[in-house]
Amino acid sequence: MLNCLVIDDEPLAIRLLSDYIDKTDGLQLLQAFSNPIEALQYAEGNRPDLIFLDIQMPELTGIQFMKIANGKYPIILTTAYDHYALDSYEFDVIDYLLKPISLDRFMIAAKKAKERLHTSTTLPATTIATPASDSPTYIFVKSDYKTLKVNLADILYLEGLGDYVCIHLPGKKILTLEKMKNLAASLPHNNFIRVHKSYLVAIDKIEFIERNRIVINEQRLPIGATYKDAFWDKIGGA
Repeated sequence: MLNCLVIDDEPLAIRLLSDYIDKTDGLQLLQAFSNPIEALQYAEGNRPDLIFLDIQMPELTGIQFMKIANGKYPIILTTAYDHYALDSYEFDVIDYLLKPISLDRFMIAAKKAKERLHTSTTLPATTIATPASDSPTYIFVKSDYKTLKVNLADILYLEGLGDYVCIHLPGKKILTLEKMKNLAASLPHNNFIRVHKSYLVAIDKIEFIERNRIVINEQRLPIGATYKDAFWDKIGGA
């Protein structure tokens, strides 16, 4: 059961979200606040599992709230303005709900929250298996409700897709909620390298490189400017 806070300066929005929480299995309302400062003080002492947070509020905006909270609480943002979506990625929010919020869209967000928080509290989404040689040969990743074994030798590349990472294998794809940076840290650095904010590749699967594009399994992947020098240093090119 996820204990939730609702923070919104609109009474109608508070009532709607409270009703949706009541109708959703696995969620329970701890408290609702129209004042984000009071909510922040309450959260410090009660540690909610999940916060539904409005962005546009007069005393403290949702963005300011998240900066102060500094990643302590999982958050689903609620707002009437879609131009804040880009800002939300900076804080790794679970989802971004655009008002008016329908029950079915709310339940999709709740499902994401339950999957992510279940992953973080029961089993790491990525577990390295290290044999006696200290060279990992496979990892376990959580995908939907399963934990899958992935042989490192089969990985072609990883692709960031918003809240998900797609692990590309020959003839198969695996979606996981794990963060790209955590997966990058889990993979052996001698063969895996980040080449773009959205791509991490297996060096031994590169077929050729052309005009700052890496070709793997007939897919052309960009080499980002931020990663270009480190990539060429790694493979010994110019």
